[in-house]
Parts: sequence; C-alpha cells; structure tokens
Amino acid sequence: MSYPDLIPQFQPWIAGVRGRLVPNQLLSEVTWFRVGGPAQLFFTPADEEDLAYFLKHLPADIRMTVIGLGSNLLIRDGGLDGVVIKLSGRAFGQVEILDDHKIRVGTSLPDVKVATAAAEAGIDGLTFYRGIPGGIGGALYMNAGCYGTETRDRMVELRAVTRQGEIITLTNADMGYLYRKSNGPRGAVFTSAVYQGFAGEREDILSRMREITEKRESSQPTKAKTGGSTFKNPEGHSSWKLIDAAGGRGLTVGGAQMSELHANFLLNIDNASAHDIETLGETVRNKVRAHSGIELKWEIRRMGHFEPGREVREFLDGDVFTGAV
Repeated sequence: MSYPDLIPQFQPWIAGVRGRLVPNQLLSEVTWFRVGGPAQLFFTPADEEDLAYFLKHLPADIRMTVIGLGSNLLIRDGGLDGVVIKLSGRAFGQVEILDDHKIRVGTSLPDVKVATAAAEAGIDGLTFYRGIPGGIGGALYMNAGCYGTETRDRMVELRAVTRQGEIITLTNADMGYLYRKSNGPRGAVFTSAVYQGFAGEREDILSRMREITEKRESSQPTKAKTGGSTFKNPEGHSSWKLIDAAGGRGLTVGGAQMSELHANFLLNIDNASAHDIETLGETVRNKVRAHSGIELKWEIRRMGHFEPGREVREFLDGDVFTGAV
C-alpha cells in the first residue's frame, strides 16, 4: 500500500527543511525485524535546529512517530500515516567526555558504543549498556536496563525538542521513570543525554564488557532478525521461564519463531510478516495465561496499521490493539 504525498501539503515552509524527506519509505528497511509497511513521510533531520524548525511548522493534526535504531519495534504491515522521524548522522551521534566522570552522547548512538566510549575514558557504571541491543534514544524512552542497572540510575539530564519545536532540557526527575517506561513530555524527541558514571580502570571495565558480550552471545540470538526481549518480566518471574513452561520455546507462525536459544526472543527466520510476528506473540501470551494465569505484557513497541482483514486480537480472542506504545 502507499499513502498520499504530504510534501505538497507542507508548502511553502517545507522548503526550509535541510534534512532528508522520503515519501512512502518502507520501514522494513530500518527496523531489526525487517518487517513493516511504509511511512507516509520519512524525515531524517540534518541537526537539532533542523528538527526544531520542522516540528515548529508541522501541523498539529499530523501524526508524528519517532524511531531510533528500530531494535525494540514492530511496525505493522500497513505502515504508519503521518511523519516518521529517525535521527542519524554526526549531529546526533556525538560523544563528549565531561568533568566528574560524566559523558554526553547523542541519541542516535547504539548503546554498546556509549558503553565502550565511557570505558575508554575510564568511566565506569555504563557497562550494562553493552548487553542491550538498541540505541540511546530508545533506552531513554523505555528506561532500558539489564544486569541490575537501568537507564534512570545513570542519566542526569537530556536535551529534547518538543512537538511544538522548542528545545528544552529535562532532568531525570522530569522523565518520571518506571520499570521499562518513562513519563516525559508527550511528543518530545530526545537529541542528547548526559550520564553520570564513576571512576574505573579502563582495562577492568573493558574486561567486564567482554564477559557481558560472551554471555549474551551464548544465551541470546544476537545475529538474528529480532526486536530483542519481547515481553516484560512480571514481578517475581522471568518471562522466558513462563514461556518455556507453557511450551512456547521454538513455536512458529508463518516465518516467525520464538527462539530456541532464548524463549523470550521473537525471530524473523523466513521472510515473516509483521502479522506473523504479532500473531505468534499473542499465541505465546495466550499459552502462558492458560498455563500459569499470568498475563505477559509486551516490551516490544507495536505500532502502525494492520492490513485490511489481518487484525491481531489480544490473546487472539480479545480486543484489537490499535494504538502506538
């Protein structure tokens, strides 16, 4: 499917945009699952000022969606109307070592690059990012964490551009962090963040990061087409254990599979559609609920439109989820 071109509607102000604008960009090309329909308009801003200009002029009734590296994201086969914004390039990928064991980074950077940059500077406390597949923008949005540390434990402040095009600074408290969730200003686009670490020995930090890498590669499908951890861990439980006990490990729907290596990872193993992946996820949720009475909650963000007649119902028999999370 394709959407009407928005660019003619945005004249004359759109001529002042310096970044890249692509109508009907296939989102399967920019997500780790390699699935998803088109974005009505795909925008890659040149820098923070370009982003602010664009958002200041973007009509309020046009939907705006931000994607990072596309790692923790499932875009449906019908794609997304409105504007999809992706930050990339040097303007959003900077690293600056600050005083007092702090580091400022752009939000288009992969988590692992931030962990490595901090380690090389002798800054400890960010090694957990070595175990998270994704980018800093997404980590800030969902309070990503592992091995006992979360983003909220290290983030001091961040810069963002509001939906109205204002450049602002937000504190840790402003983000209202919870487990795998934030409550910052709706529609704000994060552009950079400052993290507080502590003094460490470079070689010791790098050694621990290598251990994290080895552990992750031996227990997770790191080279597969996946969105990372699929479901949040319910309090007192591990999702993968619940899925395993319910018979979900290795389960397939179309070209999608629950990983044999780690039962909480959904994979695209054979030209899967987003419909295959989401149907498998709801099948697994249904099996876990029937087996243990526990309702798993998606950690992967699902958004976009279903193709006509291919809606996926919650637990396969409930309501159709239509919003973006």
